Amino acid sequence: MNQPEETPYVAAIPQRASQFTKASELAEKQVPEREWLVRNWIPGRNVTLVYGDGGTGKSLLTLQLAHAVATGGPWMGKHVKHGDAVFISAEDDEDELHIRLADIARETGTSFLDMDRLTYRSLAGEDALLANLDHAKGLTATTLYAEVDAYLSKTQPALLVLDTLADLFPGNENDRAQARQFIGLMRKYSLQRNCAVVLLAHPSLSGLNSGTGGSGSTGWSNSVRARLYFERVTEKYDSGHINEPDVNARKLFQKKTNYGPAGLEISAEYANGIFIAKAEATPLDRKAASAKAERVFLKLARMYQEQHRPLNASSGSNYAPAQFSSHPDNEGVTKKGFKDAMNSLLSQGKIRNVKEGRSMRLVLG
Repeated sequence: MNQPEETPYVAAIPQRASQFTKASELAEKQVPEREWLVRNWIPGRNVTLVYGDGGTGKSLLTLQLAHAVATGGPWMGKHVKHGDAVFISAEDDEDELHIRLADIARETGTSFLDMDRLTYRSLAGEDALLANLDHAKGLTATTLYAEVDAYLSKTQPALLVLDTLADLFPGNENDRAQARQFIGLMRKYSLQRNCAVVLLAHPSLSGLNSGTGGSGSTGWSNSVRARLYFERVTEKYDSGHINEPDVNARKLFQKKTNYGPAGLEISAEYANGIFIAKAEATPLDRKAASAKAERVFLKLARMYQEQHRPLNASSGSNYAPAQFSSHPDNEGVTKKGFKDAMNSLLSQGKIRNVKEGRSMRLVLG
């Protein structure tokens, strides 16, 4: 008589939260809406990295975000989800946070009594690590991590801001596995407590020079669903010199998004203790700015030609856009503005390149 085949031994598998689901089962379910804290900028129930060089103002920018969430106001001209907000700073002390919140209240027409849904905590001078590094086990949560989680569980905020990565993370920023593990711990906050987590960080020198704004391993950027970069507005000349035409001007760039349209940016200006979003230029504004740049370019080109000062359209010390942007009569037009104007004027034939010896010279058409 044939003996029944024995079932192969399978080791006990720990129960996991996730499960296999047939896509056909979704037919009877309503498609959920994607959650946003700030539409197209900061997703809900996810981790967003905000990079900015020291002194740029990323801490103030995100404190304004926390204030907007808690009071129901706008942030950088954008509508935000209303709810509780938690701001944890390992850099600024209580007095500095008090001063900044006073500035925000004054400039937004709110009061401290309106901020009942905003909680802050200063860890300045304390051990602010949210994880411990064990070379055998990797990153493990600290008692501070658990303390923050308990508070989030109690308040169920819409937003948690953590400032900054350098104070909170114990590992090697260039280690991809450690980067992904730490973002995993932050993601646990966002998923279990149903909140957006905004983590602040400093860019590396290469991130600053390249304009990407990132730092360390690509594991940081790859592990989050959105990455923003807050930077000063500067001009770089061919000589390597960097000029900052307006020390109060800033730009917020969307460097990565998995959900919304890519490449968004917001122009902002520091005034009276806070950042204020500048109105977006209309097509008419851009047309007027282009016309102005072309007019000023022709004015300066004529001046240089009368003074027998050579100009060229390619590079070097006589590069017209670089020369004009540093001229006292530039009327506020930037190097980029002059470059765009030069290309437009070349296509119109109002200026042209002529061969002079072995080089090319830019002259009026």
